[in-house]
Amino acid sequence: MSIEAKIQELKLALPEAPKPGGIYNPVVQIDDLLYVSGHGPIKLDGSMHTGRVGDDLTVEQGFEAAQAVGLTMLATLKEYLGDLDRIERFVKVLGMVNAAPDFQRHPKVINGFSDLMVQLFGENGRAARSAVGMGSLPGNIAVEVEAIVQIKA
Repeated sequence: MSIEAKIQELKLALPEAPKPGGIYNPVVQIDDLLYVSGHGPIKLDGSMHTGRVGDDLTVEQGFEAAQAVGLTMLATLKEYLGDLDRIERFVKVLGMVNAAPDFQRHPKVINGFSDLMVQLFGENGRAARSAVGMGSLPGNIAVEVEAIVQIKA
């Protein structure tokens, strides 16, 4: 089953791929590795999941925001690759949570991203990962994730 069919089977959808918000490339390719810039949690209506987890948002809402980041990143990868089935595996993920100073459950939040990738890509969606808290993120977004992705030769 194709990755896009799996997304539909999960009753999810890709948002529109975001345009760069600064002077950078969304994806830089070196050989079979794609270095994917940080992505935020875009909703299907184009708005963002915003707020600080542990203050404005619950862990569950942060998890949903991280899942939205996964879909947003896949939209960018689809635009870049033309076909999500060209993805071999997720190699490394850095998840950043806009967190209250005393918040400590960053990995639970970033699981929203990681769980989605494992559902779609199986064990090839399980990357090496860091999940960290930030004092703020651009536009007060709840979560930002960057990744290194290997594509099929």
